[in-house]
Amino acid sequence: MALEKIVQLHRKFAPDLIHTMEDRYNILRNIRYNEPIGRRALAGILGIGERAVRVQVDFLKEAGLVEFSLMGMRVTPEGEASLQDIGEYVRLLHGFSSLEQELSQKLGIKRVIVIPGDSDTEPMVQRELGRVAAGVLAEYLKDHITIAVSGGSTMAMIAEGIYVKQPTTTVVAARGGLGEKMEYQANTIAARMAAKLGGSYRLLHVPEVVSEQVAEAILTSDSNLPAVAQMIKKADILVHSIGRAEKMALRRGLDKQTVQEILRRGAVGETLGHYCTLAGKPVYVTNSVGLRLEDLSGVGTVIAVAGGRDKAEAIVAVVRAGRQDVLVLDEAAALAIRDLCRC
Repeated sequence: MALEKIVQLHRKFAPDLIHTMEDRYNILRNIRYNEPIGRRALAGILGIGERAVRVQVDFLKEAGLVEFSLMGMRVTPEGEASLQDIGEYVRLLHGFSSLEQELSQKLGIKRVIVIPGDSDTEPMVQRELGRVAAGVLAEYLKDHITIAVSGGSTMAMIAEGIYVKQPTTTVVAARGGLGEKMEYQANTIAARMAAKLGGSYRLLHVPEVVSEQVAEAILTSDSNLPAVAQMIKKADILVHSIGRAEKMALRRGLDKQTVQEILRRGAVGETLGHYCTLAGKPVYVTNSVGLRLEDLSGVGTVIAVAGGRDKAEAIVAVVRAGRQDVLVLDEAAALAIRDLCRC
């Protein structure tokens, strides 16, 4: 029996159990992302009474999904596996399947995956976004492939969420980015992702923003860089995040006058150094070594990941600007995009 049919029967014959199931799923997720954690601390995070938490975690323990120790509660390997399956079930309970199909049609994307929540207001949702995106990436893994990755906090969460091994994989940074925080640099994320996969990585030691002349000089001065640049442009998979134009321009250290000019031209979204209008027109591009939007035709599968209601316009702008095959986003962004596309 299809999972969608089971969900329909669940709604019809046991609607009272849906709330209980969602509560237990939420508790299990919070334990996973804060382990080891005590019941009192967990109750504080969830904003509910400690007694209510005790009842649910005792059930999860009896089910073999969590374990207790002096340090606190942890999710068991069985609990880890269950999170993936229950997460899919909860998505269907929320009716995300129809929302995903609607966005897929409106945005012209083959596949859209929506997760519950708003990563702008719930830090755990960004972690969940990373975990789900890591699961999506795992579906596309094969032997001897190259994965290109961008930088950013969401990408760091994806790297941490990887749970499969693919030793023949090579991970490369999609673009230069030495100006960002170390943990959010594409090079750092490429190395971390490769370590989790058990594969190898190639680094791109160039700044995020350079002049065209400097970019050319960097390429000619390092004999390894041209080969890495070609590897990026022919990647089997690209995983990248999407940001709001103003925030990304400031984060990349662009001067005030340039930032104002980018916004004056109507840019609302950014990815891979391209600042795009809501209609998908790039109005400013930062020079660097690595992938550009026009290179996406040579990439195998393009996976975009973003979350938060405030990123709705940015997501639409980037999707309209260049090819995207898979979009992973949260509920808040998805609903805002649906409203935006109805205008």
